[in-house]
Amino acid sequence: MKQLMLATLLLFPAAALAACPDNPPRTEAHARIMDKVSKAENEMESRLLTNELWEIWATAPDEVAQEILQRGMERRRSYDFAGAIDDFDTLVEYCPNYAEGYNQRAFVNFIRGDYALSLSDLNRALKITPDHIGALVGRALALMQLGRNREGQLVLRDALKLNPWLPERNRLVPLDDVEDTAPIKEL
Repeated sequence: MKQLMLATLLLFPAAALAACPDNPPRTEAHARIMDKVSKAENEMESRLLTNELWEIWATAPDEVAQEILQRGMERRRSYDFAGAIDDFDTLVEYCPNYAEGYNQRAFVNFIRGDYALSLSDLNRALKITPDHIGALVGRALALMQLGRNREGQLVLRDALKLNPWLPERNRLVPLDDVEDTAPIKEL
Protein backbone atom coordinates (compact mmCIF):
# COMPACT_ATOMS: atom_id res chain seq x y z
CA MET A 1 0.00 0.00 0.00
CA LYS A 2 2.84 2.39 0.89
CA GLN A 3 4.49 1.80 -2.48
CA LEU A 4 1.24 2.58 -4.29
CA MET A 5 0.75 5.80 -2.30
CA LEU A 6 4.32 6.91 -2.98
CA ALA A 7 4.06 6.04 -6.68
CA THR A 8 0.83 8.04 -6.91
CA LEU A 9 2.49 11.02 -5.30
CA LEU A 10 5.53 10.87 -7.54
CA LEU A 11 3.51 10.39 -10.73
CA PHE A 12 0.74 12.85 -9.89
CA PRO A 13 2.11 15.42 -7.43
CA ALA A 14 -0.60 18.00 -8.09
CA ALA A 15 -3.38 15.49 -7.35
CA ALA A 16 -1.65 14.35 -4.19
CA LEU A 17 -1.01 17.87 -2.95
CA ALA A 18 -4.48 18.21 -1.47
CA ALA A 19 -4.12 14.84 0.25
CA CYS A 20 -1.51 15.90 2.81
CA PRO A 21 -3.24 16.12 6.18
CA ASP A 22 -2.75 19.01 8.56
CA ASN A 23 0.08 18.78 11.03
CA PRO A 24 -1.06 17.18 14.25
CA PRO A 25 -1.65 19.67 17.05
CA ARG A 26 1.21 20.20 19.49
CA THR A 27 0.94 17.64 22.23
CA GLU A 28 1.30 18.17 25.93
CA ALA A 29 4.33 15.87 25.79
CA HIS A 30 6.00 18.15 23.24
CA ALA A 31 5.44 21.19 25.44
CA ARG A 32 6.75 19.30 28.46
CA ILE A 33 9.93 18.26 26.59
CA MET A 34 10.50 21.84 25.39
CA ASP A 35 10.23 23.03 28.99
CA LYS A 36 12.58 20.32 30.27
CA VAL A 37 15.24 20.96 27.62
CA SER A 38 15.33 24.66 28.49
CA LYS A 39 15.97 23.71 32.13
CA ALA A 40 18.36 20.80 31.52
CA GLU A 41 21.13 20.64 34.09
CA ASN A 42 23.79 19.23 31.79
CA GLU A 43 24.63 18.48 28.19
CA MET A 44 23.74 14.78 28.36
CA GLU A 45 20.26 15.49 29.72
CA SER A 46 19.80 18.12 27.04
CA ARG A 47 20.92 15.76 24.30
CA LEU A 48 18.49 13.03 25.38
CA LEU A 49 15.60 15.50 25.46
CA THR A 50 16.61 16.98 22.11
CA ASN A 51 16.54 13.48 20.60
CA GLU A 52 12.92 13.22 21.75
CA LEU A 53 12.17 16.53 20.06
CA TRP A 54 13.76 15.32 16.81
CA GLU A 55 11.46 12.29 16.91
CA ILE A 56 8.49 14.65 17.09
CA TRP A 57 9.77 17.01 14.37
CA ALA A 58 10.66 14.10 12.08
CA THR A 59 7.20 12.55 12.32
CA ALA A 60 5.51 13.54 9.09
CA PRO A 61 1.76 14.14 8.72
CA ASP A 62 1.16 10.85 6.88
CA GLU A 63 2.90 7.72 5.57
CA VAL A 64 3.61 9.19 2.14
CA ALA A 65 5.30 12.25 3.60
CA GLN A 66 7.18 10.04 6.08
CA GLU A 67 8.56 7.88 3.27
CA ILE A 68 9.68 10.92 1.29
CA LEU A 69 11.31 12.46 4.38
CA GLN A 70 13.12 9.21 5.25
CA ARG A 71 14.36 8.73 1.69
CA GLY A 72 15.58 12.32 1.50
CA MET A 73 17.43 12.02 4.80
CA GLU A 74 19.00 8.73 3.69
CA ARG A 75 20.11 10.33 0.43
CA ARG A 76 21.61 13.22 2.38
CA ARG A 77 23.49 10.80 4.65
CA SER A 78 24.79 9.08 1.49
CA TYR A 79 25.96 12.45 0.08
CA ASP A 80 23.39 12.25 -2.74
CA PHE A 81 22.54 15.91 -2.27
CA ALA A 82 20.77 16.28 -5.62
CA GLY A 83 18.54 13.30 -4.83
CA ALA A 84 17.88 14.62 -1.33
CA ILE A 85 16.89 18.03 -2.71
CA ASP A 86 14.52 16.31 -5.16
CA ASP A 87 12.88 14.44 -2.30
CA PHE A 88 12.58 17.50 -0.08
CA ASP A 89 11.20 19.51 -3.01
CA THR A 90 8.54 16.80 -3.40
CA LEU A 91 7.87 16.83 0.33
CA VAL A 92 7.36 20.59 0.63
CA GLU A 93 5.20 20.56 -2.48
CA TYR A 94 3.10 17.75 -1.00
CA CYS A 95 3.05 19.07 2.59
CA PRO A 96 3.70 22.82 2.46
CA ASN A 97 2.76 23.22 6.13
CA TYR A 98 5.22 20.65 7.45
CA ALA A 99 8.27 22.46 8.85
CA GLU A 100 10.69 19.56 8.71
CA GLY A 101 10.53 19.39 4.92
CA TYR A 102 11.88 22.94 4.73
CA ASN A 103 14.36 22.34 7.55
CA GLN A 104 15.84 19.26 5.88
CA ARG A 105 16.08 20.97 2.50
CA ALA A 106 17.77 23.91 4.22
CA PHE A 107 20.28 21.54 5.82
CA VAL A 108 21.25 20.09 2.45
CA ASN A 109 21.59 23.55 0.92
CA PHE A 110 23.71 24.65 3.90
CA ILE A 111 26.02 21.67 3.38
CA ARG A 112 26.25 22.63 -0.31
CA GLY A 113 27.22 26.18 0.68
CA ASP A 114 24.05 27.84 -0.61
CA TYR A 115 23.40 29.80 2.56
CA ALA A 116 20.86 32.22 1.06
CA LEU A 117 18.66 29.38 -0.17
CA SER A 118 19.12 27.60 3.14
CA LEU A 119 18.06 30.74 5.01
CA SER A 120 14.91 31.05 2.91
CA ASP A 121 13.81 27.53 3.86
CA LEU A 122 14.75 28.02 7.51
CA ASN A 123 12.57 31.12 7.62
CA ARG A 124 9.68 29.06 6.22
CA ALA A 125 10.25 26.28 8.74
CA LEU A 126 10.30 28.76 11.61
CA LYS A 127 7.13 30.43 10.41
CA ILE A 128 5.42 27.05 10.80
CA THR A 129 7.23 25.93 13.97
CA PRO A 130 8.75 29.01 15.68
CA ASP A 131 10.45 27.02 18.44
CA HIS A 132 12.14 24.47 16.16
CA ILE A 133 15.56 24.56 17.83
CA GLY A 134 17.36 22.91 14.91
CA ALA A 135 15.94 25.42 12.43
CA LEU A 136 16.85 28.31 14.75
CA VAL A 137 20.45 27.12 15.00
CA GLY A 138 20.56 26.60 11.25
CA ARG A 139 19.23 30.11 10.71
CA ALA A 140 21.86 31.57 13.07
CA LEU A 141 24.67 29.75 11.26
CA ALA A 142 23.37 30.66 7.79
CA LEU A 143 23.14 34.32 8.77
CA MET A 144 26.72 34.23 10.04
CA GLN A 145 27.91 32.55 6.84
CA LEU A 146 26.24 35.37 4.91
CA GLY A 147 28.14 37.95 6.98
CA ARG A 148 25.04 39.00 8.91
CA ASN A 149 26.87 38.25 12.15
CA ARG A 150 24.93 40.41 14.60
CA GLU A 151 21.59 39.06 13.41
CA GLY A 152 23.02 35.52 13.55
CA GLN A 153 24.24 36.09 17.10
CA LEU A 154 20.79 37.29 18.15
CA VAL A 155 19.12 34.22 16.63
CA LEU A 156 21.69 31.98 18.32
CA ARG A 157 20.78 33.59 21.64
CA ASP A 158 17.10 32.80 20.95
CA ALA A 159 18.03 29.15 20.30
CA LEU A 160 20.09 29.02 23.49
CA LYS A 161 17.09 30.25 25.49
CA LEU A 162 15.30 27.11 24.31
CA ASN A 163 18.33 24.84 24.84
CA PRO A 164 21.31 26.30 26.73
CA TRP A 165 23.44 23.20 26.04
CA LEU A 166 23.51 23.42 22.25
CA PRO A 167 26.92 22.51 20.81
CA GLU A 168 26.82 25.81 18.90
CA ARG A 169 27.02 27.72 22.19
CA ASN A 170 30.75 27.92 21.54
CA ARG A 171 29.98 30.26 18.61
CA LEU A 172 28.50 32.86 20.96
CA VAL A 173 30.47 36.10 21.20
CA PRO A 174 29.73 39.36 23.03
CA LEU A 175 27.52 41.54 20.87
CA ASP A 176 29.98 44.44 21.28
CA ASP A 177 32.56 42.32 19.42
CA VAL A 178 30.26 41.43 16.51
CA GLU A 179 31.05 42.97 13.17
CA ASP A 180 28.85 42.40 10.16
CA THR A 181 30.78 41.51 7.04
CA ALA A 182 27.85 41.44 4.63
CA PRO A 183 28.07 44.19 2.05
CA ILE A 184 25.83 47.15 2.76
CA LYS A 185 23.05 47.34 0.21
CA GLU A 186 22.26 50.74 -1.17
CA LEU A 187 18.63 51.73 -1.45
